[in-house]
Amino acid sequence: MTDRPTAAQLFPLRTVVFGGLVPSFVFSLGVGAMLPIIAPAAVDQGASLATAGLIAAMLPVGQILADVPAGALAARIGDRAAMLIAAAAAAVGFLVAAWAPSAATLAAAVLLVGAANSVFQLARHSYLTAVTPVGHRARVLSTLGGAMRMGQFLGPFVGALVIHGGELRLVFVVACTTAVLAGLVVALAGAAKTDDPAGPGSSTAAVRVSLREVFLARRRLFATLGTAVVLIGCLRGARQQVIPLWGEHLGLDATTISLIFGLAGGLDVLMFYPAGKVMDRFGRLWIGVPAMLMLGAATATLPLTSSAGQMTAVAMLIGLGNGLGSGILMTVGADVAPADARPQFLGLWRLLQDSGLAVGPLMLAGGAALGSLAAGVLTAAAMGPLASAALARWLPRYSDEASGRTRRRAAGR
Repeated sequence: MTDRPTAAQLFPLRTVVFGGLVPSFVFSLGVGAMLPIIAPAAVDQGASLATAGLIAAMLPVGQILADVPAGALAARIGDRAAMLIAAAAAAVGFLVAAWAPSAATLAAAVLLVGAANSVFQLARHSYLTAVTPVGHRARVLSTLGGAMRMGQFLGPFVGALVIHGGELRLVFVVACTTAVLAGLVVALAGAAKTDDPAGPGSSTAAVRVSLREVFLARRRLFATLGTAVVLIGCLRGARQQVIPLWGEHLGLDATTISLIFGLAGGLDVLMFYPAGKVMDRFGRLWIGVPAMLMLGAATATLPLTSSAGQMTAVAMLIGLGNGLGSGILMTVGADVAPADARPQFLGLWRLLQDSGLAVGPLMLAGGAALGSLAAGVLTAAAMGPLASAALARWLPRYSDEASGRTRRRAAGR
């Protein structure tokens, strides 16, 4: 048995912590601060509520549009350079949003921030995959997911403090500051030392492989294991909206809904490290399957609630299930990504994930439009067991890290 990397090898400050985790938290803090104020800012520009909702949707639209180009960019210029460009682009987007003269300009700024967010997320994912030993990969990537969630969780509170002491547009200025700080941390961290041919800063082996070649070479993986990625994205996308929508259905006030949402988010954030530790020790399926079953079951229970207390209990189970699966998609993506074309592969991987995130809320909206929000919730909840089944069926075929059995199989080879 080979010796596991020491703590110093696993967490050199300039590579793992300052190169990926800290920038992730700081960048997500600004995005989280912006999220609740997009619609109010659009209304201030004279937009209707429907138009304000459309402008808010430009953030995920920007992410989806940039997922694949982000992989090509990171392959060409390197992960660190891509993070720096993304931080600069986000800072420009935040500044434009702060002084947007019209709703159309605000929409363009939000779209730019969404695209920059996609590039930043992909590049830091690829970066940490390259510098982290496989035996500790899940813990690092789960911590990355936790840092992002913590930033988005705390961001709205930072925004609320800024709004309380000044104008709404100052939140965008604060978000611009966080983007600049994230870029500075990446720049000061320096380049990581790695033997990986497609590691941070590398633009040689990876750039010779086109996106089309990556897709064609792994089209069966995308058609099979990629299905699990889309299903998990659908369930998680629905999760973001299901608590506020069901709270409105029950007639709860905005303060109560926000409190319930916050409690669920707190549990979500707390679970990232235990989830990563289990995945590293026992395999990815030990977290992926139960997490999606729990999240799906908890979501399916929500239509049975009829009071704030009942809804709070179920919402906390939803947060627990989602937190238990923290980092699962990033970890599995890192496991199956080819070393010579990692950024391109992860761009396609993220496209599947973000597409699912966009479809999830549409399931809820479709149910509500047909007269039954509960039907939409149950449809979204069904993605949980389907995702679990897809992971159990296909992950062992493509990943040696799926379980103890697949690790023994790899050791035998």
